[in-house]
Amino acid sequence: MAEQIRVAVAGAAGRMGKEVVKMVLEDEGLKLVAAINMTHVGSDAGTLVGLPACGVSITDDLELALIEGKPQVLVDFTTPQFAYVNTELAIKHGVSPVVGTTGFTPEQIEDLDKQCMEKKIGGLIAPNFSIGAILMMKFAAQAAKYFPHLEIIEYHGDQKLDAPSGTAVKTAELIAKNREELRQGNPDEEETIEGSRGGYYNGFRIHSVRLPGVFAQQEVIFGGFGQTLKIRHDSYERAGYMPGVNLAIKKVLEYEGMVYGFDHFVD
Repeated sequence: MAEQIRVAVAGAAGRMGKEVVKMVLEDEGLKLVAAINMTHVGSDAGTLVGLPACGVSITDDLELALIEGKPQVLVDFTTPQFAYVNTELAIKHGVSPVVGTTGFTPEQIEDLDKQCMEKKIGGLIAPNFSIGAILMMKFAAQAAKYFPHLEIIEYHGDQKLDAPSGTAVKTAELIAKNREELRQGNPDEEETIEGSRGGYYNGFRIHSVRLPGVFAQQEVIFGGFGQTLKIRHDSYERAGYMPGVNLAIKKVLEYEGMVYGFDHFVD
């Protein structure tokens, strides 16, 4: 049996963090060595996610957890407020960060890339770990070569902090690589209610819906003469992201530098 990959989880008591802890504990190729969270300190990470006790207690001290647990990978599903500092701390200790928290600026990603290169380790910042969502982005980028008129609509629950979502931004970036900037719509159009046409990106629009009861969906609508094309992905539960997180943990150790986007890990 190959040596287990040692994993720490930041945000371990959060909704996504719990799914990550559960996935790590159930994979024989992975070993949970630290679980970090600001609440539930002292609780066993296993029992917290409904599994037998695993002997790893929740701690609120990330640096101490990195020193004592000696993880190879830190999975971070915290908040934009903490994720950048957590990622820097992981890199400082030679731990590869796998970050699902969004809100990083291009400048921050560039800086983290330099830090990873200096330590000769890999890292990943991924707006979305769903393999289906990654395929949606790739298909949309391909379609933009033939349908340059498009709009993105993304749907999330009303407690999501950033708008547009990281997935929508990443989709827009991939589309822009295959499509020259083209300002769409009537040149004389006028918003009678400010913002009603959505956010502007490279000539097309991104719309963010925030409602209770919604989990995570995104569709890219393409318009052409006499036809439309819709590429849509729907997520219904957080467990759907775990195959992607699992793959990221195992592949990030093969890289050097900070990778932005899980699409780089999906051929």
